[in-house]
Amino acid sequence: MTHDLTLPSGTPTAEGLAERALRDPHRPRFHFTSPGGWLNDPNGLSHWNGVYHLFYQYNPLAAAHHRIHWGHATSIDLVHWADEPVALVPGSDGPDRDGCWSGVLVDDGGVPTLVYSGRHGEHELPCVARGSADLRYWTKDPANPVITAPPEGTDITAFRDHCVWQEGQVWRQLVGSGIRGAGGTAFLYESDDLRSWRYVGPLLTGDASQNRGELDWTGTMWECVDLFGIDGADVLVFSAWDEGTTHHPLYWTGRYQGDTFTPTGLHRLDYGGRYFYAPQSTGDEHGRRIMFGWLQEGRTDEANAQAGWCGVMSLPRVVTLATDGGLHQAPVPELTELRRERVEVAPGRLADPYSRLPAVRGEQLDIETTLRLGTGATARLVVRETPDGAERTVVEVSRSHDGAGTLRLHRESSSLDPTVDTEPRYGELPLDPDGRVDLRVLVDHSALEIFANGRALTARVYPTRPDEAVGVGIGADGDVALERFDAWQMASAFTDGPRPLWP
Repeated sequence: MTHDLTLPSGTPTAEGLAERALRDPHRPRFHFTSPGGWLNDPNGLSHWNGVYHLFYQYNPLAAAHHRIHWGHATSIDLVHWADEPVALVPGSDGPDRDGCWSGVLVDDGGVPTLVYSGRHGEHELPCVARGSADLRYWTKDPANPVITAPPEGTDITAFRDHCVWQEGQVWRQLVGSGIRGAGGTAFLYESDDLRSWRYVGPLLTGDASQNRGELDWTGTMWECVDLFGIDGADVLVFSAWDEGTTHHPLYWTGRYQGDTFTPTGLHRLDYGGRYFYAPQSTGDEHGRRIMFGWLQEGRTDEANAQAGWCGVMSLPRVVTLATDGGLHQAPVPELTELRRERVEVAPGRLADPYSRLPAVRGEQLDIETTLRLGTGATARLVVRETPDGAERTVVEVSRSHDGAGTLRLHRESSSLDPTVDTEPRYGELPLDPDGRVDLRVLVDHSALEIFANGRALTARVYPTRPDEAVGVGIGADGDVALERFDAWQMASAFTDGPRPLWP
């Protein structure tokens, strides 16, 4: 990912980063965040000997995307995380002297091995590091980079980020890229030893001339490609990028066979766009496909620098194949371990456009509700509302007269701060003929993750009066039945006190 901010003049040093981060009222408490400084893409996701490993792009020196390291955290339950030693540090020379960028972890005959993008100047090339048995200490291969240049004769837009897997005795690798004048692509390579790679060709190439400016534009470069099979289908996930701008995550469904991927459909992965970016997934030992994404910030670089931190990891999601052939997403069930006080709202018809729920309050909430929408009806759930209603965030589900459903997030009043992003987000909501909506909203200070009938919408909100913006309410226009409504206060996933920037 190349949202390449350099350190602005006057940027605070690492001194006090973790302490300032801890004091920030917008910092989530049950989403994973780095101890301080900068966090972006999830990397090296794996379930190794019963332990979940989350590596991530990390700058422990400042809340800026500069000279990236690999942070590392472990968990046995996907809820509580322990900080591990920083896995990769940019070299004093060599191919990663300007950063150790995104990649993956593979099992090379029992030896944990990282494949990542080393950066030197404008060059981004695949590198390899071997790990100790506990995945805590890593040694870079002296032969790095293991691919010395992008494919010859191809005018590329970028060349980075990796997806690596084994087919029989042969390793295969996708490198995210783009062909100038054509579109984003994933270049396919193969190897016998993870060190010597043969170029095969583009697995699939998009068309950047189509749908430019639309919510499903495939961009001029594909970041963080992720290929996996699920329930008999093949899925190719990527994040659309263009000339330094991150757009949105998308995925192709289709058939991976031989050296090509034949697509059958293009889908939006998360309706939040760049607020769920650069996702990576792994299979776990329970047979599940677990996915994380990076929640970008919606406030200014200066605000991030002052706060001492930047970037949030999404909650882990279980990804399955939906009945319509796309992906169904839901938070991992383990997250219910953090639920504390429960409030239930009585079922019935929602007769008023809006009613505040005085028994439901907070900035760390897990809300589950089931609604039934008549044709032409709209239901709305309000969170992070101040007592005077000046700041409020509205989750809206609607059913048109022709039966089509829409999930929409209104952030126009989420913050009175004119410098933060408050643009709405929206997407298609699949509905059965009875108009049922299973809605789950997870509120964690500035992080907001919404799941409706298996579709996801992720965003960030920054109320200027965060201590007051704890109200919750519900309302409807038209025929809407509330079948259930449960809300839980959520505990923190971390212990009190600042965490070491260099564990």
